[in-house]
Amino acid sequence: MNFDHPVLSSLLPVVFLIGVGFVAGRVRLMRPESVRDLSNLVFLVLTPALLFRTMSSVHLERLDMRPVFQYFLVAAVLFFAMLIAYGRDSRASVLALAGIFSNTLMIGVPLIGLAYGGAGQVLLFTLISLHALVLLTMATVVLELQMASEQAAASGQKGQLWRTVGQAIRSAVLHPVPLPIIVGLLYAQTGWGLHPVLDKPLQLLGSAFGPIALVLVGITLSQTPVGKNLSAVVRLSLVKTVLHPVLMLAMGWALGMRGLALSVMVVAAALPIGANVFLFSQRYHKEEDTVTAAVAISTLMALLGISLAMALLPLLPA
Repeated sequence: MNFDHPVLSSLLPVVFLIGVGFVAGRVRLMRPESVRDLSNLVFLVLTPALLFRTMSSVHLERLDMRPVFQYFLVAAVLFFAMLIAYGRDSRASVLALAGIFSNTLMIGVPLIGLAYGGAGQVLLFTLISLHALVLLTMATVVLELQMASEQAAASGQKGQLWRTVGQAIRSAVLHPVPLPIIVGLLYAQTGWGLHPVLDKPLQLLGSAFGPIALVLVGITLSQTPVGKNLSAVVRLSLVKTVLHPVLMLAMGWALGMRGLALSVMVVAAALPIGANVFLFSQRYHKEEDTVTAAVAISTLMALLGISLAMALLPLLPA
């Protein structure tokens, strides 16, 4: 087996980190009651640091938006289709996010770099710069609206639509995911840059996000009864690693996207579920078992799916 192949060299470290967490959970190196604390650390400290630092260097006027616009168009269509299919409630939002949110950073960056070089990475970095801003903010707003509506219905308070909408939007903006993205993007437009005294700690915190989040996935997976959710996990993983890239290819082709831009967007769509979705499910206590298992299973499925995509894309007519 050639471990230098771009797909294997990018995905196997992710599988390994999840495996480390799984073993750690099985041998009880971390008590179950401590998992929630570690999840909060990742979600409330490491994630904002990563998102703010990433967005603080984004200059919108320099970005090639056409391939990215097509990517988000497909993601939005699939998100709302899944939302309807899963029942249009708060749990459906988490599952729908799992169907569209790729692991673009830990897997996508090395994979695209090895497969398509610097030109491919420029396209991917353009997508990454807005990936969390668009998809996580969209999912957060929808989820907060649904939860506010569900809470209002449970308490018998009806007829207060605007108050519910206002509370949901406020909760969505004052949130550890959209808020650092928005603040970082606004800061980037000043052109001031980050002083090393601030930039270095943010870099260290952000670089800790991926490994710790994946180990946390493994720990949680060791405590998750996957068997009873296996069919749901496989379906969700197939949506992410098969349906998402197929729709991306079809939409991109229909809108005239060809060559490197099409290849990068399709491979990005074929990437497995990102750890941010796992953190969302943990944060809101929605579909935790299914999402945890789907992060791991979709990573294994992506070994085959991305390999096929990268082999077939060059055969398409120009």
